[in-house]
Amino acid sequence: MAFDRLELLSEHGCFGGVQRFYRHASHEIGLPMRFSVFLPAQALAGQAVPLLTFLAGLTCTEETFTMKAGAQRVAAELGLALLMPDTSPRGAGVVGEDQHWDFGVGAGFYLDATHAPWSGHWRMESYLLEELLPEVIGQFGLDGDRMGLFGHSMGGHGALTLALRHPGRFASLSAFAPICAPTRCPWGRTAFTGYLGQEESGWAEHDASVLMGRQTEAPYPAGILIDQGLDDRFLAEQLHPEAFEAACVMAGQPLTLRRHAGYDHGYYFISSFVEDHLRHHAATLSR
Repeated sequence: MAFDRLELLSEHGCFGGVQRFYRHASHEIGLPMRFSVFLPAQALAGQAVPLLTFLAGLTCTEETFTMKAGAQRVAAELGLALLMPDTSPRGAGVVGEDQHWDFGVGAGFYLDATHAPWSGHWRMESYLLEELLPEVIGQFGLDGDRMGLFGHSMGGHGALTLALRHPGRFASLSAFAPICAPTRCPWGRTAFTGYLGQEESGWAEHDASVLMGRQTEAPYPAGILIDQGLDDRFLAEQLHPEAFEAACVMAGQPLTLRRHAGYDHGYYFISSFVEDHLRHHAATLSR
């Protein structure tokens, strides 16, 4: 599979590797999409390195984690390529698409919408799994058998649900302050109502706590890592890590859920612990 009209927007030397920003025409979305990729020196030398994909949160873009998290230094040391996609389609012209910060533009929730008008372009699950990942692997000569997935907030929801919905696709998994039970929280209920419709029976297919609770054996025996700030203003109403924790106990899934006093929901929190996440993934992906 090859990118359609891949355009290099900018390129920057970074810790012996290169940080690049791209735009391409997406056949799944039906619109131009942007992503960023960090390639360590090993990849530039032709080595098929593992790929670690980060899914960002509400209002973010392909630039947010790339510029704020400080992940490239450790990724360069570990020989990991990093992929950062955008969080939604942009420029679709859907009425109301940019009126709310937690729905529409910047809020794709990493699922395929089934209800109009969103179903025409809001196809983030298919875009990521069927288009972006295969094309990035092919374009840059990466190892498609060694992929990890992590994310933050809405992107943490995306990482957990996509990893559970597509068993065997990803070898390692982690998240920062993920939306763990979207069927129970205002962010999730708003998104699911708009994208999936009023009928709640299908919402559970995109709820990480529900999906984990259905497992009959641990899908990630090497363990899942989650970091959560205790000063996160969204913790009580929106995130519900305790629901995912309980589901992991039921499934026998090893989970390291670290709760940190003094940390909030933002990128100072993420940058404080991003090295731990990269090393968590490398322990599996570098084998």
